[in-house]
Amino acid sequence: MPATLNTHTKTPLRTGFLRSFIGWPVIGVVLLWSLAALIFVAARWIDPPTTAVHIQRRLQAWIHHKPYRERYKFIPLSQISADLQHAVIAAEDAHFYQHHGFDWHEIQIAAEDDLEGDRTRGASTITQQLVKNVFFGTGRSMLRKGAEATLVPVAEFVLGKRRILEIYLNVVEWGPGIYGAESACRYYDETPARNIGRQQAARLAAILPAPLKRRPERMNNYSAIILDRMGQRGW
Repeated sequence: MPATLNTHTKTPLRTGFLRSFIGWPVIGVVLLWSLAALIFVAARWIDPPTTAVHIQRRLQAWIHHKPYRERYKFIPLSQISADLQHAVIAAEDAHFYQHHGFDWHEIQIAAEDDLEGDRTRGASTITQQLVKNVFFGTGRSMLRKGAEATLVPVAEFVLGKRRILEIYLNVVEWGPGIYGAESACRYYDETPARNIGRQQAARLAAILPAPLKRRPERMNNYSAIILDRMGQRGW
């Protein structure tokens, strides 16, 4: 009889332990996701003071004992030339104003290229890149992709296209320690973002896929492609 009672006592204890072991991580994930969603709600009115990418680059410089100077100035979208806005959209996310966070057509093309072993383009939208920049840095993993996918609809719903574009153009990495359109324009072309013309804009947009390796003056071919895309859209 005592042995039977002991068995019945251990079973609920084990069950409770398993529930706690599984439950607490789930609760933690839900809380982190909720915090990220609240940050996007706040970002409707408050400009981000920093992002995961900014912090990552700062830490990398500190770890490797390298000098680091951050150039980051947030400005309204109205102070960024229409040419630069259009060049970035043409280069990074041609269907920005048509999709709701995911460009399924580009995702299909990228998947087909993967199957053929001929991947030459990405499928991330500006909204996806914004979520990655703000919360996840430059690392790549399936876990990050999954978390990113759950936050993209939140960003689209809470922020809207104009605010998404405004934040993205202000926080995106444009070179070593260079973040945002204003800093990039002043660093590369010694002019404010509102004065950037078509040619300069296309060259700046061309370095976004690899901002630590590319330079605007070397982007002759890709900038010509971007200008052609802009022309096709009447920009």
